Amino acid sequence: MIKGNLAGRMGRMGRMAGDSGPERVLVAASFANRVGNGLFNAASALYFTLVVGLPAAQVGAALTVAGVIGLFAGVPGGHLADRRGARPVMMAALAVQAVSMAALVLVESWAALTVVATVDQIAAGAGGAAWGALVVRVGGERPAVFRAKLRTFVNLGVVLGTVGAGLALAADTRGAYVVLILGNAASFALCAVLLLLLPRYPVLEAPPRRRRWPVVADRPFLAFTALYGAMGLQYPVVSLLLPIWISGHTEAPRWTVAALFAVNSLFCVLMQTGIGSRIESLHDGGLAFRTAGLLFLVSCPMMALAAYTPVWAAAGLVLAAVFVHSLGEVWESSAAFALGFGLAPDHAQGQYQGVFGLGFSAGQALAPAILTTVVLGLGATGWLLLAVLFAALGAVGPSLARWGARTRPQPAVAAEATG
Repeated sequence: MIKGNLAGRMGRMGRMAGDSGPERVLVAASFANRVGNGLFNAASALYFTLVVGLPAAQVGAALTVAGVIGLFAGVPGGHLADRRGARPVMMAALAVQAVSMAALVLVESWAALTVVATVDQIAAGAGGAAWGALVVRVGGERPAVFRAKLRTFVNLGVVLGTVGAGLALAADTRGAYVVLILGNAASFALCAVLLLLLPRYPVLEAPPRRRRWPVVADRPFLAFTALYGAMGLQYPVVSLLLPIWISGHTEAPRWTVAALFAVNSLFCVLMQTGIGSRIESLHDGGLAFRTAGLLFLVSCPMMALAAYTPVWAAAGLVLAAVFVHSLGEVWESSAAFALGFGLAPDHAQGQYQGVFGLGFSAGQALAPAILTTVVLGLGATGWLLLAVLFAALGAVGPSLARWGARTRPQPAVAAEATG
């Protein structure tokens, strides 16, 4: 009986992770990689400032230079994945990241950090585009549904890695930080090895008389890329803007900052698959994007209102606001899967995902300056303007989805009409 129950539970976990062997392989690879990311991200800045002894300004400058250069690796990396195969390109990128991450333990200067971090970010940009193309191949007829499942396990991996990082932070020794960095390097290597278990998907040939770079002429896709990059301001709202707001403008206790991260991560883990599995078509994606904007329209004023409530109410209001905001995040990411994959032709998924990643990363690069100067500078008014911006961006979703459907090749439009 016990064996039967255990087998049943394992079977349910397997189905949650994917409907096929390749899906479960990619989930396992991504999970392992994101555990490593969680280990590293939570402690990297402290390692370079407290252990290596670099000034915070130099660390920030090095990472900014690396990030900007890495932005431009996604498009050529994605095109290479379309022409040579997503799996080998992604495996090569992971191998480079494993080596560059391990090399960070040898860094003792700003110049060395800049070089190593730049190599890492170039590989990350190219690998990210190849990863998007690989998700489409592995997901088969329902890539958006598979991507929602994948994001659930990715979020869980980050959470577990962050918990592990907390133990190292508590130890606060050079050895503990080095273990975190090498653990992240090992996660890249393990991810690459696991990808060997995937089939060798054949390269899809482009239709005759088609542009080599169709994405540059795809106005609906470029419009959605810009739209999603702007809506991406919502991510640093929880990770950057709200903690500053809580500490400087509310009476909420400091533990609220930790609690809001837990609520955000846990909610995304629990709800991503359930909501994302219902959002597949371009039409679904447009409606989901609008829903996300409306949820952000509610959550941002709630966060602002916390500055004008007693301490007991401020903590509850902030946590409730994060709950609503997290729900909006799930709807927004589900819309991105449906529209980002659905608008891209199969033979050019790599270059499309490269452009999509470039737009999102550019938005994330600008977000800290916008949120900390405009929104914080205007106080509650800034929060309200941010809420209206999100709602306005979301409102464009349905019409953009219809525009995209009209401009796809006829078979895709027919399939959309019958979906």
